[in-house]
Amino acid sequence: MLQLYIGNKNYSSWSMRPWVLLRQAGIPFEEVPVRFDSFDASSQFKRQLQGVSPTGKVPVLVDGDLTVWDTLAIAEYVAETFPDKQLWPQDMATRAHARSVVAEMHSGFAQLRSHCPMNIEAHLPEVGALAWRDRPGLRADVQRLVEMWSGLLTRHGGPLLFGAQFTVADAFFAPVCMRLKTYALPVPAEITAYVERVCALPGVKAWIDGALAEADFREFEEPYRLRRD
Repeated sequence: MLQLYIGNKNYSSWSMRPWVLLRQAGIPFEEVPVRFDSFDASSQFKRQLQGVSPTGKVPVLVDGDLTVWDTLAIAEYVAETFPDKQLWPQDMATRAHARSVVAEMHSGFAQLRSHCPMNIEAHLPEVGALAWRDRPGLRADVQRLVEMWSGLLTRHGGPLLFGAQFTVADAFFAPVCMRLKTYALPVPAEITAYVERVCALPGVKAWIDGALAEADFREFEEPYRLRRD
């Protein structure tokens, strides 16, 4: 069986992507949680990943003797291993478009990532409002996101980014949906509706439920709070 090494569900947006992809697609796997303590070389987190991940980061997918340690590479490997799940659109041109938006997420949106780190348990509209006021790069990232999602939903008719079929694209943007909710960032109604549809997907809801059950406050992940209530 596949093994997927992940970090804290409340914080680890990178771990969320392949976990949701596998769970929503109905692909069996063993979850191996690696709790964040710190990211120093001597941390328990780093020690647990020794011999598993050459980068010392999560997520990591292990399939027998094979290790895949990049989120996008994991998605491609899973899609190739389970072609019947149709995790990419079947049409070649549409598939290329889907890969483009996923790659953009994989390498872009740095301001959104930096100023609104994923924290599923929290409700931080006041933090979001300050970041929105003071960070033009954040506003630009959200504007690009709105343009992208609106165009895809219009072109493919929804309810997901590439139509009715759940794809890698929806899995990759699921953590962004979490950020939009946590920080109450201002987006149009059709974007809010897409966020709610993603949150209602069984695979995403299972991740959210796991995040809420952790009750594991990590100070270095939440510089804006003194504790988790």
